Amino acid sequence: MKTANFIFGLVAVMVAGTPRLSRGAELKPETMQAWNQYVRSADSHMRERLDPGHQFLWTDESPDRSARLRRGEILVAPMTGLGTRRVPDGLIHHWVGALFIPDATLESVLSVAHDYDHYKEMFRPKVVDSKLLACEDGQQKYSVLWLNNVLFVNAALKSQYEARDFPVDQRRWYNIAHVTSAQEIESYGQKDERFLPPGQGNGFIWRLQSITRYEERDGGVYVELEAIGLTRDIPVSLRWLANPLVARLSRSTLATSLRQTREGVAASAREPRVSASCGTRGFRPGGAATSEDY
Repeated sequence: MKTANFIFGLVAVMVAGTPRLSRGAELKPETMQAWNQYVRSADSHMRERLDPGHQFLWTDESPDRSARLRRGEILVAPMTGLGTRRVPDGLIHHWVGALFIPDATLESVLSVAHDYDHYKEMFRPKVVDSKLLACEDGQQKYSVLWLNNVLFVNAALKSQYEARDFPVDQRRWYNIAHVTSAQEIESYGQKDERFLPPGQGNGFIWRLQSITRYEERDGGVYVELEAIGLTRDIPVSLRWLANPLVARLSRSTLATSLRQTREGVAASAREPRVSASCGTRGFRPGGAATSEDY
């Protein structure tokens, strides 16, 4: 779900969870070319889901997924190979997670999804700070500062996101978000703390994109998050150790974020806030949002 856009922190956790990599990784043009091509393909596949004869939800591509979700399970699976694809001097990570939020409406879930100022409360302790920067005409800009420590590697990242909503009809909605700036923070919390230039550092995160789908039915809302990230590659000598750890951390981190999302929606229902930081602009209860709203 869009509230978990920063789930791409899991990609950094995957890399941080390997033995410490050497410093000095830089994003190369050929790596960016492969990333742009992959992202265009993912966006095209999302548009295909809207065509007749295609499933809007990944959940509906398998007969038993929706039943498992309604029983309270959270499903996580790789969307490419074992979850990663090697490109020149980099790795693309692509995973999907899904959950069902019972007794929720599309409007109530979107209200929480757009409440960027409260991400730091909903998704702690990984998210240290979050802030809405702009919200207008179905588009949002926001920032997230997250911190993680895995196997003695302390990874801190400040990211700025741009996101756009795409209402399909009165029951379905999707959102695409991408990072416009990602900076590693060296020596976070210490006197010599400093922000590294984008594209430099340990290569925990270079580029991020998410596609989040929502559908209201069966007495609740299905939420799916495709998380796509670009990081530096893992040296050949470490892959035998790193690959299983990458997959395990990917699943557990994405599942945890989705669980926190569901808890955030439930908490909002118990104690409604005065207003979400970005609201549900463009949503019309009982009817679909239209192009006039965007």
